[in-house]
Amino acid sequence: MNPALIIALAFLLGAAVGSFLNVVILRLPAEGESIVFPASRCPVCCTPLKWYDNIPIASFILLKRKCRSCGAPISWQYPLVELAMALLGAGLVFKYGLSPALPVYFVFTAALLVVIVVDFHHKIIPDSISLPGIVVGFACSFVNPVVSWQQSGIGLLVGGGVLYAVAAGYYLVTRREGMGGGDIKLLAMIGAFLGWQSLPFVVFGSSILGALAGIGAMARQKKGGKTMIPYGPFLSVAALLYMFFRESINQAMVLYFLTPQ
Repeated sequence: MNPALIIALAFLLGAAVGSFLNVVILRLPAEGESIVFPASRCPVCCTPLKWYDNIPIASFILLKRKCRSCGAPISWQYPLVELAMALLGAGLVFKYGLSPALPVYFVFTAALLVVIVVDFHHKIIPDSISLPGIVVGFACSFVNPVVSWQQSGIGLLVGGGVLYAVAAGYYLVTRREGMGGGDIKLLAMIGAFLGWQSLPFVVFGSSILGALAGIGAMARQKKGGKTMIPYGPFLSVAALLYMFFRESINQAMVLYFLTPQ
């Protein structure tokens, strides 16, 4: 099959999955909500959406960002999540081709996208994402050509342990909670999918991203050192960067640590 056609199909599949992820993002933090039933509906007037009003990205444009029934504005989050998953899906095909790694990292990417948005809005990382993700990541390592089961097993153990140690140390010094248990479980999931080799970059990269975002948040919130920002999105973005640029990142880190300072 033509590679360009495969990438285009991956883009469309990613957009469709992104549409479902919007439902997960909306309903997962709400207690008692099912991500399957009822069907997609307007969050304001609760009118079920017709199929032609639920086409990823396109319906947002055709409806001019308004619900057909009540005229309520549609959040930009919906097309942005759909577009992000579409682009990531196409990127995964370009990166991994039609190998067993493709479905593994497609699922992983979808989970990270949900974590980014949910943690940003609600300051929580649902256990229903991270805990099954740890199991799935380790199980997939037996068929994943990129990560061995040994690398995955060490990754999930060290990943959870590293952040637990950081969180415990921060609490001992400040007597304040600086990191939630959700972040610890998320890094364990990342280690399970990407292997222990990913952890130095993910921890370091997420810390840099978080520090930059924290400076901006401190300026806006004017709370100084008590400014709180979710850490899950930065862990997730760093994990995505490592997933796509693994070889270049590993090479750069080896050169950095082996080059005399």
